[in-house]
Amino acid sequence: MPSSRPDVVLAHDYLTQRGGAERVALSMTRAFTGATLHTTLYEQSSTFPDFADVPVEALPLNRMRVLRHHHRLALPLLAGAVSRHPIDADVLLASSSGWAHGFPTHGRKIVYCHAPARWLYQTDRYAGAADHGASTRSRAIEAAVTALGPRLRSWDQRAAHSAQRYLVNSTVVKHAVADVYGIDAEVLPPPPATLALDDEAAAVPGVDERFVLCVARLLPYKNVDRVIQAVSQIPDVGLVIVGDGPDRARLAALAENVGHTVLVGRVSDAQLAWLYQNCEGLVAASYEDFGLSPLEAAGFGKPTAALHAGGYLDTVVPASTGVFFESPDADAIAGGVVTMLGRSWDAAALESHADAFSEVRFIERLRAVVAEERDRC
Repeated sequence: MPSSRPDVVLAHDYLTQRGGAERVALSMTRAFTGATLHTTLYEQSSTFPDFADVPVEALPLNRMRVLRHHHRLALPLLAGAVSRHPIDADVLLASSSGWAHGFPTHGRKIVYCHAPARWLYQTDRYAGAADHGASTRSRAIEAAVTALGPRLRSWDQRAAHSAQRYLVNSTVVKHAVADVYGIDAEVLPPPPATLALDDEAAAVPGVDERFVLCVARLLPYKNVDRVIQAVSQIPDVGLVIVGDGPDRARLAALAENVGHTVLVGRVSDAQLAWLYQNCEGLVAASYEDFGLSPLEAAGFGKPTAALHAGGYLDTVVPASTGVFFESPDADAIAGGVVTMLGRSWDAAALESHADAFSEVRFIERLRAVVAEERDRC
């Protein structure tokens, strides 16, 4: 008798923010049109508007408004809530950096891992206490991980090994998944954002001088404070920062102190396109598992000055699409930015590099992997 369960169902950690992982989840919805997307929390006003056209099913925790707006407060509750939410499908494709890989299913499970949970395996960096002092946020994260860490790590290991297939976004994450879980994963780089065309770009108010761009969530480990300090040393160029997060108040105070820095918060894709089109280049100083923003910049023919580490090693080609600096301190970053600004760049070569990471390629491989696992049902 034919199965009545869906062929493919999707899952993602939470839809409460706008970031690279959420863009990957959107690409998955385009790969499998009409598939239900399961998630722990969903706040439509805080994530990409495209999710409004997707059938999203959130957990009962979503009724608590405070958790939708501050998803980190849900940390003690998420493992149990996810475990109590079985998903019926031939294939479950989960976009995960900590939770969605734990959804139980009777079918085949494929995990697209953005990184093993940072709060469990990179707690100091995630909390930001080592470099930025023991803030209330960092103390809360460290206290929660200290109390819950052993139980959550055990849950995380079981969740990882419940999958039949692991995909990862970069070689750095491939090594991390092997180290943390003992799993050999396939590298499938995600596509850069498909942003607005020239005639759809929208100018951002308050940005009216020559500038470099930084696109990042405002979290301590993103090193945005170092970028502010670095660019303030360079004459005749300002800094525009796109993104929001818990560190915004501290960064805004620093930006006001040094001047020539604009924090624009969240922007639309049309505004982000305008910023990429009009910037001198991108500055990327965080430890990233996949270097997505340099590909977005390259798609507009713009170079990147990036930290010589992590996911940027997969997405920045020295002297062709950008330059590297060796450490995330202000002087090193400033040196990288000055080098980037002092060179001429081939816009066509930059755009060609971005095209190699297209969404078409990503979707084709996702569909092939899902078809292989479905055939094993």
